Amino acid sequence: MFDVLLSIAISFTVTFLAIPAVINVAEMKKLFDIPDARKVHRTPITPLGGLGIFAGFIFGCLLTLHFNQHAELQYYMAASFVIFFLGLKDDILVISPVKKFIGQVLAAFIIIYYGNTQIRNMQGFLGVYRLDETFSLLLTYFAIIVIINSFNLIDGIDGLAGSLGLLSTFIFGCYFTYIGESGYGVIAFALSGSLLAFLIFNFQPAKIFMGDTGSLLLGTINSILVIKFINVANTSEVSFPVAASPAVGFTILMVPLLDTLRVFGIRILHRRSPFSPDRNHIHHLLLDRGFSHRAITLTLVAINFVMIGVVFVCRSLNCTVLLFGVTAIFFGVIAAIHYLLPAPRLFVAKTDKEESGQLAKASQLVSLKKDTF
Repeated sequence: MFDVLLSIAISFTVTFLAIPAVINVAEMKKLFDIPDARKVHRTPITPLGGLGIFAGFIFGCLLTLHFNQHAELQYYMAASFVIFFLGLKDDILVISPVKKFIGQVLAAFIIIYYGNTQIRNMQGFLGVYRLDETFSLLLTYFAIIVIINSFNLIDGIDGLAGSLGLLSTFIFGCYFTYIGESGYGVIAFALSGSLLAFLIFNFQPAKIFMGDTGSLLLGTINSILVIKFINVANTSEVSFPVAASPAVGFTILMVPLLDTLRVFGIRILHRRSPFSPDRNHIHHLLLDRGFSHRAITLTLVAINFVMIGVVFVCRSLNCTVLLFGVTAIFFGVIAAIHYLLPAPRLFVAKTDKEESGQLAKASQLVSLKKDTF
């Protein structure tokens, strides 16, 4: 327990002290995320907050983990370094989706083959229990890459990805610490401490974004934690078994996972790359209806938290029923946003732009609703 508390203290302190330094350096070197038509922020903001998150997380882990007791944890740190450098290069130079995907596959390879982390049992989902080795590998690769990208894609407004990540890592950390898996508890709480410090600077109005460096790290660690949870939570050896562990683990990551799968489906139906940018995410739908960043973040975190509680209470039910129930409720919320919340009224605003030394008139669609809480 002392290691867990120490990891929180170290990670929070390092990140809290690192973020202002990152902001200052980014301002001196002009390392900003410039607003465009698709982005929701209006002023240049640095996307290098992941540097502070990673620094706090890695110090919190390396100073408190006992690698001689949990050999696989060193490989998780190695995968985290791969993801860190991948995200940092994307934040500074921007890399192609293919290179980004290759880096994610490399991190997944380290987690699976060296960390010996696989989804080996579906605990009765669709009547499936023990998985064939080949299918287990394919499913694990798919799960890790989807979870990594889900946190990357949900990071679209102030505080959302960080708050959802704080919720998931805190819950996983509490469970692993309670059942005596202190190594995984340290990993979870080290990231929780870093995210808590980061959110002080990222909640609306944000002074810094986590960027790909932070969001990819967040997805990587959550993928490790949820696979470990699915594998151990439904066994008789643990002090607190959780029936239907795939359903509970899925629900803990419900908002980023289901929103990503929904958006991927929309893009594929329109014959576009699933990684092509658009404004179909759930936070975009709420933004377009006048919700503020803070209201969207608190609403989605609250929905996710309530659903975790509901599924946990109903964990004795069939895993398939729970998973389809969670999915149906999520898409019911999406339908309610579309059909029950009125779309914003828009008008055309004339703005003056200077082009080649001359003033030119430009049109811009502006919502009549203010972005307030």
